[in-house]
Amino acid sequence: MYNKTVMDRFQSPKNAGSLRGANAIGQVGSSSCGDIMKMYFKINEETLVVEESKFKTFGCCASIACTDVACDLVKGKSLEEILKINSKQIAEVLGDLPENKVHSTVLAEEAIKAGVEDYFKRKERAAKRAAMLAEEMNSEQEEQE
Repeated sequence: MYNKTVMDRFQSPKNAGSLRGANAIGQVGSSSCGDIMKMYFKINEETLVVEESKFKTFGCCASIACTDVACDLVKGKSLEEILKINSKQIAEVLGDLPENKVHSTVLAEEAIKAGVEDYFKRKERAAKRAAMLAEEMNSEQEEQE
């Protein structure tokens, strides 16, 4: 059913596990369909390049293999570059996937995009918190004067 590449990625994924210091997480899927992919990213704040990526996936053999490949594809690339990674590229690395498993490549692509979105949401929340703290400090200083 699965080729050697898919089986190797499933049985010995290189990127499985959580990632300490991750500053973005992309999670997609649902327990109702059976596949949940969670990708962790460590993104360099200055260069916006993905320095490391790991994953945890609950799903079939193809889903685990696709997420493992997706982690490899994002490493060393800028956020702009990883947004261009698509399901076809993931499928090409794995070779032939059964037709009923191609959706796993789409989920992996969506997990990458969800990770980028999460990164910018976190940055936005951090900026808002910093602005609120600065405003509070200014108010306290004005009260003391």
